[in-house]
Amino acid sequence: MYLLLGITLVLALLLTINATATMVAAAFARLCKPLLRRCTARTRAEIFFVMRIGPPVIAVVAIAAFMIPSYLAYEPHATKETISWKLGALATISAVGVGLAFWRGLRTWLATRSLLKEWLVSATPIILDGLDVPAFVLQHSFPIIAVVGALRPRLFIASHVLESLSEEELTAAIAHEYGHLVARDNFKRSVMRVSRAALLIIPCGRSLDRAWSEASESAADEHAAQQSSLVALNLASALVRIARMIPKGQLQVMPPAVSGFLIGDDSPGVKVRVRRLLELAASEPHMLVSNASMIRFMPWFVLTAIVILGVTIESRPQVLAAVHSLVEHVVVLLS
Repeated sequence: MYLLLGITLVLALLLTINATATMVAAAFARLCKPLLRRCTARTRAEIFFVMRIGPPVIAVVAIAAFMIPSYLAYEPHATKETISWKLGALATISAVGVGLAFWRGLRTWLATRSLLKEWLVSATPIILDGLDVPAFVLQHSFPIIAVVGALRPRLFIASHVLESLSEEELTAAIAHEYGHLVARDNFKRSVMRVSRAALLIIPCGRSLDRAWSEASESAADEHAAQQSSLVALNLASALVRIARMIPKGQLQVMPPAVSGFLIGDDSPGVKVRVRRLLELAASEPHMLVSNASMIRFMPWFVLTAIVILGVTIESRPQVLAAVHSLVEHVVVLLS
């Protein structure tokens, strides 16, 4: 019973802390929405990403640094406590969520690998100026311009897109994709999709996912527009031209480790992006540079500080005793 109770508590608290912190982060993001509009898209994307992955990180640190040590130190092996149906149900839901998270991670990796193999069979390597990752052209019915892979990315371009875009439009489109590469957006998207599965019954994390997706796409547009106003206009032109190539009623859904032009249903619409690019073209390029590092990376500083604080104080006996007392109250509450 000692081991089973410990595992049950770990799973139940993992879901509880993660869900609570995610709801707080989602509410905070909504309250800060007017303030975040003043930041560049890249700054917003960084903030939303930390808000999204912060809760599961905090949950894991809390369990590993506080709950488990306190349980091992203060819970008697001959415990008479039993697992109530409430606690058992919460732990079961958490276990299913954790299992789904691992499965989604594996499925993402398999889907990305399968897509790469399929595309590489008919793809031809090409050399593109200003790009330091492998690039390929392939035959595809959808107007593909996509970066595939989270750790070893590759750029794929559909042959009819390569033929239809002007040299200036293609350069602007590649600059947009390079913005995704620099920010490692494929990796971040994959992490968020995996962590979402752990929140099996809490949908609020999806609002942060959508906010990040919109911000990251806008950030890639800003990355291209930083070069010059002409690049911003060429990117807007490329967006319109590629949108017209999409077969009617067709939506291209890709694995999370893929980012590209007009792929998926959670990125800003063409009209919104074109309007924003026209605004960027009328702005000074230096105004598009991400906000000061202190503002942009403040969420990372806060998250790191929480982790360091937890690791620093977790070894104090009075802290572990207080944590164990709190866990005991939770068990009684769920009895």
